[in-house]
Amino acid sequence: MTDRKSLQTALIHSDYKAPAGFGAFPTAIHHASTVLFKNVAAMRSRNWQDKNSYTYGLHGTPTSFTLEARLAQIEGGEHCLLAPSGLAAISMIDLALLKSGDDVLIPDNVYNPNRELGNWLARDFGISARFYDPLAGEGIADLIQPNTRLIWTEAPGSVSMEVPDIPAICRAAQSKSAGGQKVYVAIDNTWSAGIAFRAFDYGVDIVMQALTKYQSGGSDVLMGAVITRDKDLINRIEMAHMRLGYGVGMDDCYLVLRGLPTMKLRFDAHDAAARKVAAWLKARPEIAKVLHPAFADCPGHEIWKRDFTGAGGLFSVLFDARYSEAQTDRFIDSLKLFKIGYSWGGANSLCVPYRIQGMRANWREQGQLVRFNIGLEDPQDLIADIEQALAALHCA
Repeated sequence: MTDRKSLQTALIHSDYKAPAGFGAFPTAIHHASTVLFKNVAAMRSRNWQDKNSYTYGLHGTPTSFTLEARLAQIEGGEHCLLAPSGLAAISMIDLALLKSGDDVLIPDNVYNPNRELGNWLARDFGISARFYDPLAGEGIADLIQPNTRLIWTEAPGSVSMEVPDIPAICRAAQSKSAGGQKVYVAIDNTWSAGIAFRAFDYGVDIVMQALTKYQSGGSDVLMGAVITRDKDLINRIEMAHMRLGYGVGMDDCYLVLRGLPTMKLRFDAHDAAARKVAAWLKARPEIAKVLHPAFADCPGHEIWKRDFTGAGGLFSVLFDARYSEAQTDRFIDSLKLFKIGYSWGGANSLCVPYRIQGMRANWREQGQLVRFNIGLEDPQDLIADIEQALAALHCA
């Protein structure tokens, strides 16, 4: 066969290869759906579950493998899988570990889409989903049934901020696993980003993260991660990952990788600013309670002091019961620096109202709940913005 090619073929098959030896700080972005093999034997010898080789873009490229390894290291895990969002990561865990006839325990303060997923599994898939008091601690042992396969935890609850006793829940699950089938404990560790809480050190089996938050830091990426230390467990989750066809974009992987070197610096800055703003709010007569784990009157505060090393930028407040929903909505609409939007972990401060009474089975607190994400603005400017917006509470 002649080496001469038509122009059309030459546009596809170039003889040029870039020289080896290029070095730079950023991780290279490797895009691929099709992965090439040297020969048929190489193709047939590869296993898509083997992270030492490549088979198809859906199962990863050097870019996504690098991100998975970095995230596992941050959390103190050994294996990591990426998913298109935090909710996708949650559903991947459920579908990997639960089947018809099984039971899952979910905290009553859970991220609401996780609640909806549990209700869906119960309604359409024959899996019982029961909601428990997030402060149950060792008392959760009384709720574990012979068919309970998974206990979800969230530390703290991302709206009402209760801090659960994760070590106690893990001990209960382990005691119930001793004579029968394993009861796994999974945690949504997004609030602490793996920085302020080392979940595996307290007995958790699976860590889930929404990388949309502090890891990317730019309010521009949707991605989730599932991390474990258990090889058999990750194999089960990998099968769900494959069957669901989950994939992530390599440009998004790059954005998360780019954010990781500054993540702790940003997390600490969010934390310091949030404590200043929360302390100022606590002194305001309009505010009945500040729900911030670092504050003594937040449910689970003593557990937070024992197990956590920081707090990040997310907290909630309860307005005095004399203020109506219309008044607190007017307060939020009057904010200038704070924008109305879900999520957290980005540079911009956010504020969102929640109708918490409709989200929780046994919510007893009075007053409208409003959640703040404190960004990287000057906290004094944020306090001034809140102060001017509070005046709107009293407008006719």
